[in-house]
Amino acid sequence: MRIACLGGGPAGLYFAISMKLRDPSHEVVLFERNRANDTFGWGVVLSDDALENLRVNDPVSAESIRDHFAYWDDVAVVHDGVRNVSGGHGFAGIGRKQMLVLLQDRARELGVDLRFETEFDTAESLRHDYDLVVACDGLNSRVRTEYAEYFKPDIDTRKCKFIWLGTHQRFDDAFTFIFEKTQHGWIWAHAYQFDDKTATFIVECSQQTWENFGFEDMSKEEIVETCRKVFEDHLGGHKLMSNADHLRGSAVWINFPRVLCEKWYHENVVLLGDASATAHFSIGSGSRLAFDSAIALANYVHTEPTLEAAFERYQEERRVEVLRLQSAARNSLEWFEEVERYLDLDPVQFNYSLLTRSQRISHENLRLRDPKWLESAEKWFQVHAGVPEDAPVRAPMFAPFKLREMDLIDRIVVSPMAQYKAVDGCPTDWHFGHYSERAKGGAALVYTEMTCISPEGRITPGCPGLYAPEHEAAWKRLTDFVHAETLAKMCCQIGHAGRKASTCVPWDGGIDAPLPQGNWDLIAPSPLPYKPASQTPREMTRADMDMVRDQFVAAAEMAERAGFDMIEFHAAHGYLIGSFLSPATNKRSDEYGGSLENRLRFPLEVFKAMRAVWPQAKPMSVRISAHDWVGEEGNLPEDAVEIAKAFDAAGVDIIDVSAGQTMSDEQPVYGRMFQVPFSDRIRNETGIKTMAVGNIYEADHVNSILMAGRADLVCLARAHLADPYWTLHAGAQLGDRHAVWPDAYRAGRDMIWRLAEREREAEAAMKV
Repeated sequence: MRIACLGGGPAGLYFAISMKLRDPSHEVVLFERNRANDTFGWGVVLSDDALENLRVNDPVSAESIRDHFAYWDDVAVVHDGVRNVSGGHGFAGIGRKQMLVLLQDRARELGVDLRFETEFDTAESLRHDYDLVVACDGLNSRVRTEYAEYFKPDIDTRKCKFIWLGTHQRFDDAFTFIFEKTQHGWIWAHAYQFDDKTATFIVECSQQTWENFGFEDMSKEEIVETCRKVFEDHLGGHKLMSNADHLRGSAVWINFPRVLCEKWYHENVVLLGDASATAHFSIGSGSRLAFDSAIALANYVHTEPTLEAAFERYQEERRVEVLRLQSAARNSLEWFEEVERYLDLDPVQFNYSLLTRSQRISHENLRLRDPKWLESAEKWFQVHAGVPEDAPVRAPMFAPFKLREMDLIDRIVVSPMAQYKAVDGCPTDWHFGHYSERAKGGAALVYTEMTCISPEGRITPGCPGLYAPEHEAAWKRLTDFVHAETLAKMCCQIGHAGRKASTCVPWDGGIDAPLPQGNWDLIAPSPLPYKPASQTPREMTRADMDMVRDQFVAAAEMAERAGFDMIEFHAAHGYLIGSFLSPATNKRSDEYGGSLENRLRFPLEVFKAMRAVWPQAKPMSVRISAHDWVGEEGNLPEDAVEIAKAFDAAGVDIIDVSAGQTMSDEQPVYGRMFQVPFSDRIRNETGIKTMAVGNIYEADHVNSILMAGRADLVCLARAHLADPYWTLHAGAQLGDRHAVWPDAYRAGRDMIWRLAEREREAEAAMKV
């Protein structure tokens, strides 16, 4: 084949090498507009597994690269005058220029025609002369622009400003993050060694801090000197250096563009490296993406019957890995974009938050990397929670927590989960068995499903209530048992279904399907059906609001008499109160609609009325939908912060942060722990206590969330449906031997502890 590689960076060079390795008869020409030794970066970071991929593909170039690596195992975080170091991270750095020289030498050795200082006109002008044209022309790819109508690039320019610098100060003992507070705002550095004399020193800050410094009006020399002065305590008298000689003034600063193309090829032209997709530098995966994609493309060109088939497979399989890395990179870059919300954290927790920012490193992964450091962090967490200094160190999920006068034995919450088993609003033996089992299972706090304030407030005929004496008696039977036999506390979630009421039990007609007969009238802030086939509610009058408020108050009073330790005001998921809060469902033109202040008016009125009758010693929470997933039409995370502040001012003790289910045409972005960022934002921007929910199902998830300060309590739903004893079983798997099991179950406890110990030993050996 005649192959043209457009771009002489790592992606183009390594693809050319990979093609010649597979078939030396290929004619491979590489076009690069710059000189052979030109480069505009400093160091490149590769992880251990990335190095292994290079070794398998080409041992010769891999070995030459490895010989020039600077290795480090530690990550150091300098924050608030404290240097916190953890180990076991396994990275290596090499100068970008050195790596390019090594790849160029290997390419020449294999017969690649390297044409430096050679511009190409267009890919279109080349693709008829070559069998394959590989566009590896970088972040600002001309080829991607040339064929934009086919590639359909999505370019998301991010918030922070950064500048890529170097220094002769040594950072060879650790990959180092330095955070400095200045009169103009916070500014931080990512520093790492890449040869025996030089380190990369990336300086980053928010747009506001950048403007406050006046960087826009500085020369390049003034910019570099200003950065040196900020970090001079960490530079040992050394200067900072820029090698971006082609740029002038503030142009040396960059806003990172996150690139992803819908399609990666057109005819015989294919995108590679940063031209097709980018990953933020804070996770060090840009070169990794380029090398792995080059290997994959070379493989498929040689194994698939046609170029189109090769491109299809390349695009399909590499996109999965790219999206995975971009997801981690997005989490990481967003953490840095919002880092100022975390800078008041204790240095231990701040360090943990930084290390786990991408969600690629979890709690137990940190234990594998540096068990001593993690144990010290866990000890800090539990002492901070009020546990005596000399107590055994346990995972964060087992730290106690207090809300008003309610003491919780750990941080695990059994989330509200509808059972649809009530009869005329009355809980049955099903509810008694369901909730009592989960209370015995080790969770500190057990929620009821949404318990409705009236017959008309029920979602389905199978939903329970708190509006009749028999309801109160049935709930009291349950709470009496839980308090007598377990250490768990009980929370009653109180709500009204609003426009989502009068529907079928899911297994008898489908979720949200209207009842085939016997429907009751619906009320809502505005006369909008939830789905096209749903009933249309009538718009509430002030008299309706008075009635509903009084029903919520009566339910709260019943919950107190029934023995609940806590109540939650349900203001989420498109039910009645949540429908007032969202602009997507509240179209009123009176004082209860329009602005957020108006939309909050009735929910706050009801909450305050409930708080007034609920005992002062007992806590109240509010569940909110922090994101309606319908764009600007609905509430966004920034609105959730204001909603949380309003309820905090009204006396809420903790915000139960959920999302979605407000509109039937929502478009949520699912994933592991996908709603946790909303809890994180509210907690760390406002200082309000939060509970996190949303696809949390492992102890590792729980401990990561708590240790990083992303929530105070963690709610698990489906995990508790599958296993009522989830908390006790999770403790056994972690090696915790301090959980309180029911006396009658001790023989089972001892058995599961023995089995878990054998499993842990086998798993530890396999991980090592």
